[in-house]
Amino acid sequence: MIATEHDYLIHVEYMDDISFRNLMEAYGEEVWGYAYSITRNTHQADDIAQEVFLKAYTKIAEFRGESSIKTWLLTITRNLAYNIRKSAFIRRVTLVDVVRGSGSQNSAESQYLDQSYTDDLWKIVMKLPTKYREVLQLDARHQLSGKEMSSLLGISEGTVKSRLYRARQAVTKSLKEANGHEND
Repeated sequence: MIATEHDYLIHVEYMDDISFRNLMEAYGEEVWGYAYSITRNTHQADDIAQEVFLKAYTKIAEFRGESSIKTWLLTITRNLAYNIRKSAFIRRVTLVDVVRGSGSQNSAESQYLDQSYTDDLWKIVMKLPTKYREVLQLDARHQLSGKEMSSLLGISEGTVKSRLYRARQAVTKSLKEANGHEND
């Protein structure tokens, strides 16, 4: 495991305001981006990111240091995002929003995504099944190792490698098709 500037938090009983602010600044965008990649909803990603840092603040004494702080935060993010996705209430609200239409043109998440990725690549990645999209995000965006991804997702490292390979193949194929190079 690579040591980070926040690894001292393994040994603390509570988090002071400065450490908390530093943690949010260091990992806030990554937590939000990961939440958005799972939920595909800006408001849910905002709520999840806030909840992740609230949990980190209140549960820091329970952090055992078996992973990096970043992996711990992303694990909390994943768990919260999947809990929201499973919620029947959220599914109904999301469906109502889709039926009514949002009416917004250039939202904050669109600007964020435009700066982070090219439009075409992001659209392709977001169309991937969750299991592929998730490993690609954890690898490319969050730079987690196979072992860290395996631990976070609760699957073997071999499965992580297989999913990464298949995800990359799917993205490459879609990019070729979009560019008219289907026979390459």
